[in-house]
Amino acid sequence: MNKALIVFSGGQDSTTCLFWAINTFGRKNILCLSFDYGQRHKIELQVAQKMAQIASIPHTVLPINTFSILGGNALTDNIEINDQASPEDQLPNTFVPGRNLIFLTYAAAYAYQRGIKNIITGVTQTDYSGYPDCRENTLHSLEQTLRLGMEYDINIHTPLMNLSKAETVLLAEELGAMKAMAYTHTCYNGEQPPCGHCQACLLRAKGFAQANRIDPLVKRFEHYE
Repeated sequence: MNKALIVFSGGQDSTTCLFWAINTFGRKNILCLSFDYGQRHKIELQVAQKMAQIASIPHTVLPINTFSILGGNALTDNIEINDQASPEDQLPNTFVPGRNLIFLTYAAAYAYQRGIKNIITGVTQTDYSGYPDCRENTLHSLEQTLRLGMEYDINIHTPLMNLSKAETVLLAEELGAMKAMAYTHTCYNGEQPPCGHCQACLLRAKGFAQANRIDPLVKRFEHYE
């Protein structure tokens, strides 16, 4: 049976990938895997669990707190978010070094034990951040390393790799994910309703605007207000 494992954060991109997986592999053949890596805002894990429940997909959270011990970034440390690249290091302080590499390695080990050969992740190299562990060449290299290191034909799928945020919005609509999108979480500041001014919120808003669609998440909180 062709099974798939989704590296799942409950955000806009991973939720789009969840529905892509449902359409590609069938609801009964997929699992969601999230990571408690010491992130400041646990709302991410709460949302991931809720999203998996909405989609009726089994969901597991793996505890890996190493990143919070390593520190040095705004997603695990209590430091002000600066999500613009600096001249010194060329990357914003929201970059968590090695995070996606570690996530996908753990996901591959988890998949291996369950006879799963497809891993899906929502990384995209068209994103504003330029994170090196979101680039296509990085993922191709990691896939080959995992295959060699485990002697296992693992496949890493990146459906959003070359899509703009507007194209991702339209894909989510095509896949029937827009209702679920109302319960996703993107904000770097961990706020609900979203803060609207961090780069993650701005990028999401720009994508919906360029796609000429109303963000269901924003609409949901406007309704409550």
